This record gives sequence, C-alpha cells and structure tokens, in this order.
Amino acid sequence: MKISFYVLSENKAQEILGFICQLTQTALNKSTQSLLILIEDEALLSSLDEALWAQDSTSFIPHQRLVDASKNTDVDTTADTIPNTINTGNQSLAPVLLGNHMPADFKGIVLNTTIHPVNSFMAVTSNAQPTRVLELIKPDALSVQEGRNKYKAYQQLGYELTHFKV
Repeated sequence: MKISFYVLSENKAQEILGFICQLTQTALNKSTQSLLILIEDEALLSSLDEALWAQDSTSFIPHQRLVDASKNTDVDTTADTIPNTINTGNQSLAPVLLGNHMPADFKGIVLNTTIHPVNSFMAVTSNAQPTRVLELIKPDALSVQEGRNKYKAYQQLGYELTHFKV
C-alpha cells in the first residue's frame, strides 16, 4: 500500500477545507476508486460536507456522510440518489464518503485527517482494503508527533511512504 504524508504549513492549515477539497478533486481525477475521508472532528465534518457541495460555482464533489459512529456500515440514505455513485454490496455510495469510521467492505483511497493510523479504523473482521492512504499532518505539536508515530507504524508494516510539505 502507498501512503502519502502531506505536512501542512500554517497557511494551508488555516485553509484546510480548501486543501481537502482540492486534494479530493485531484484524487478523483486521477483514479476511478472511491475516496473515504476520515474525520473525527464533527465541526470539520459539517464544514467539509458544505464545502464539497459548493467547491466551485460550476461544479461540486458528490459525496455522502457515513452516519453511524459505532463503526458499522450504515450510511446517510438521503444521498442514495447521487449520480455517479459506487455500488458497495447492497448499497449505492457516492464517490466520496465522509465519516469517523471505515465501512467493513471499503476498497479505495483513504484521506485521513485524524491523528490515528488508518489501521486503527479497520475492524479485525473487516474486508476493508484501502489501496492508498493520504495522511494530513497539521502543524500543531500533537499532529506532528502523531504523524511521526503513524510514519513509523506504516514503515514497520512495509508500506511505500512519500512525504510532501504543502
């Protein structure tokens, strides 16, 4: 698995919604896989939900919020009619999913905004198989330290690691 770390400057951290939207659009343009954005901060989740719908005056990024915090695969059914959805099992999911957990059968790209490694969001009985992980590291001390811990953990698992300062 390929893991890319994006270490945000103070400037980018202040404009984190714009950066996440830009990175999301880039990932969608370069891949046919679905994208899961892991977010534990409810305020950031709500803001990103709005920002993705209004990314550009002539376009938007179709997405769907995962609604169950107890780590099962329930999704917000109000978004089931989004065009260009991805079919996962019996559910039709948007190309971009937002939530604080990983669906059991998720296969695709994960954009991780949390301080935890992606592996901690995968249940032991899960069939989830992320193909790529995009890690966002904010410039605060906790995020930087946890980013280092994630880097070491992924390195020990033998993943291919890249690092970008943005």
